[in-house]
Amino acid sequence: MEKNAYKESSLTLTDAVSMGTGVMIGAGIFALTGQIAELAGSLFPYVFIVASVVAGFSAYSYIKLANAFPSAGGIGMFLVKAYGKGLATAVFSLMMALSMVNNESLVARTFGTYALQPFDVGDAKKWLVPALAVGVLIFAFIINISGNKVVGKFSLGTAIVKIGGVLLFAISALWVAGNVFEPFVVKETTESGALGFIAAVALGILAYKGFTTITNSGGEIVNPHKNVGRAIVISLGICTVVYLLVALAVGTNLSIPEIVQAKDFALAEATRPALGQYGLWFTVGIAIIATAAGLIASTFAVSRMLAMLTDMKLIPHSHFGMSGSIQKHTLVYAVVIAIVLAVFFNLSRIASLGAILYLVMDIAIHWGVYRRLRDEVKAKSWILFSAIALDVIVLSAFCIMKFRSDPMILVVSAGTLAVVTLGEWFFIKKQNNSEDSHAH
Repeated sequence: MEKNAYKESSLTLTDAVSMGTGVMIGAGIFALTGQIAELAGSLFPYVFIVASVVAGFSAYSYIKLANAFPSAGGIGMFLVKAYGKGLATAVFSLMMALSMVNNESLVARTFGTYALQPFDVGDAKKWLVPALAVGVLIFAFIINISGNKVVGKFSLGTAIVKIGGVLLFAISALWVAGNVFEPFVVKETTESGALGFIAAVALGILAYKGFTTITNSGGEIVNPHKNVGRAIVISLGICTVVYLLVALAVGTNLSIPEIVQAKDFALAEATRPALGQYGLWFTVGIAIIATAAGLIASTFAVSRMLAMLTDMKLIPHSHFGMSGSIQKHTLVYAVVIAIVLAVFFNLSRIASLGAILYLVMDIAIHWGVYRRLRDEVKAKSWILFSAIALDVIVLSAFCIMKFRSDPMILVVSAGTLAVVTLGEWFFIKKQNNSEDSHAH
């Protein structure tokens, strides 16, 4: 089996920041703003601030691990260091990979949803959204097989355009609306109290989880012992400012019921009263660029993580008649799974599944660092425990809210965890039996 050839020092600090912000802004702003407002009500701008704090605590473990063990497999390698090459590493690594693939489908459907906003397509929207999602996933695949330099340059160019465009939208909408503090005035809303706010933070964290894309490309970043951590901090800082400004802009131009009604395309809807039809076209254009770039960066990272897990014989692999490296095969797998999710799941359920899978995996990372690596990576125990506590609180609130509103997603999440665990248990057992027979 051909080993995957990684290219050390092929991504600069700027490339890494572009990839991180590309994934975060692609999902966080366009796909999740409406869903967060639905849970948190008129206080939804605060969710992005709280979520950035929680993400900051989470990022601590990843930065410490990346500084000590920079790897193109990122989180997969971190779990190996924390748990060894066994079932725990295989399960949690695959969960992270699935959450990343899930994010691809989320962003792909967001691409389709926004692309159709200027047009009156009626009932055709039901099949046009998934069709466009499939198309942009195939586009992301084509860019990725073109090589690291193409991915890096594309990410950099689109990051500049979309961050500038999103900021222009936010500032223009706030300027036209006049009263920046309007969303903080408590009005008649759909708020669910403190529980709803905390649950919304789970989706807010999902909006920031793109920083893990940087760790998954650690072995290919210039001077990774320093630049991985720098790229994560810079990306989180940029996205916090962008998210808050956009939340304020949406909140000043739409009431909470209006945001909830336009949940999947809240930004596009917010431009109508503020900037009119030209503003709508501008926002749709930025959304298309942002989501496409986010897909490319996310696909880039998850394919490398899956390739490393395959090289370590922690997940099954089959060529299915394909030529080329393992990484190209895993790229195909990731895109195919994302296509299936984008076709059969709506945005709300895709986001919910991704948040649950990610938070469970994130808790495992912090616990592994505390149990086995905190001295080696020089991590502070109180920060690790704080990160675990925050994840548990947010995950619990989110599951309670989903139990009330959409219990099926909890069934799907539990089923996914069960299938992954059992599947990996059988695979690793088979691998161990095969190695024992060869040894004899």
